[in-house]
Amino acid sequence: MTSRSASAAAFAQAKRFIPGGVNSPVRAFRGVGGEPFFVSRAAGSRIWDVDGNEIIDYIGTWGPAILGHAPEPVVTAVREAAARGVSFGIPNPLEVEMARLICQWVPSIEKVRMVNSGTEATMSAVRLARGFTGRDKIIKFEGCYHGHVDSLLVRAGSGALTHGEPDSAGIPRPLADLTLCLPFNDREALRAAFQREGAQIAAVILEPIPANAGLYFPEPGFLETLRELCTAHGTVLIFDEVMTGFRVARGGAQEVYGITPDLTTLGKVIGGGLPVGAFGGRAEIMDRLSPDGPVYQAGTLSGNPLAMAAGLAQLHALERLDGWSRLERLGAALEDRFRSAIRRHGLEERRTFHRIGSMFCLFFSRGPVRNLADAAQSDREAFARYFHGALDRGVYFAPSPFETGFLSLAHTEEDIEETGRVIDAALAL
Repeated sequence: MTSRSASAAAFAQAKRFIPGGVNSPVRAFRGVGGEPFFVSRAAGSRIWDVDGNEIIDYIGTWGPAILGHAPEPVVTAVREAAARGVSFGIPNPLEVEMARLICQWVPSIEKVRMVNSGTEATMSAVRLARGFTGRDKIIKFEGCYHGHVDSLLVRAGSGALTHGEPDSAGIPRPLADLTLCLPFNDREALRAAFQREGAQIAAVILEPIPANAGLYFPEPGFLETLRELCTAHGTVLIFDEVMTGFRVARGGAQEVYGITPDLTTLGKVIGGGLPVGAFGGRAEIMDRLSPDGPVYQAGTLSGNPLAMAAGLAQLHALERLDGWSRLERLGAALEDRFRSAIRRHGLEERRTFHRIGSMFCLFFSRGPVRNLADAAQSDREAFARYFHGALDRGVYFAPSPFETGFLSLAHTEEDIEETGRVIDAALAL
């Protein structure tokens, strides 16, 4: 058993001053049992805990670390930006350059505004859609997590699902009643909702590739039907690409599936590991934002020069290194290791593996997995054994059966080989 006495001491201290001892619920390991470890440093594909254990990391700070931890271009850019000033609260050239790059790489985005988190991006996009349409109701999908926004924390995924509380206390019922929650991939339920209440629906928001209840995919025709219904009813279609933006492709999931949303929310990769978010889309909608329009949104640290410098360095490095092609090759190699181990242990009927590019998930359930109801069939006890078996052998996957794993350009063939051996051992437990 790997020693983590220093982490145990740190966690005991944390619980005295931080609710649950963590600043984001899934970190508490409640979904897998045991106690979390504390990280002292990270570099490339590896992290080191405060006890000195070296671990291959497949979380990548939950998605942003697409180049790996502490990549030289990002560290250098942050260091140079910090020397010029860590925050201004005044327009700076880096935020303009970031906006230009986002609009260039994501054709559906004509104008974009920077914020400080994915949650802030989705909150602002929904408010903007309501202000633009003059309507109140929105549609979201079961298992899609859009941050801890009151009107969106209804049948959500991510940490809420892990802890068995898909609806949070503290959300007024009248506000929750304005959110219509539908099963993902159910076109008939979608058509029925629009037929019943289309004139009142301001927006539909979804992860085009849901990645907070595991990882599953839109079936053929689902996104197309959604786009058609939104257009017909004057409803704003919002793609939450906080996870998939600049990760599954340069233009995100909307490039992969050829669907054009009206608004897009972004985060994670565009900050290079620093707190950041963005929302953008059609100019006629974005122009309703203050100071030009009546929809108010503001943020002291929005467009922070450190975050903009880090994000620009990361995005330029991704393009320069042909990052998406390389990530696909790494992803295919890791997928081969997972599938080989599943076959070797005769688990084809009880394990389902999903991957797109550098995002992946092993479901501890029978396939197919196409929505939250399917994902929720996961064998949580078996997953917990697998999780701890992998961690004890030096590989860190998400501490929940309802999260997605991430590869980075820092992962090597040797990392993949070692991970394959660990997967094989962990699945035997």
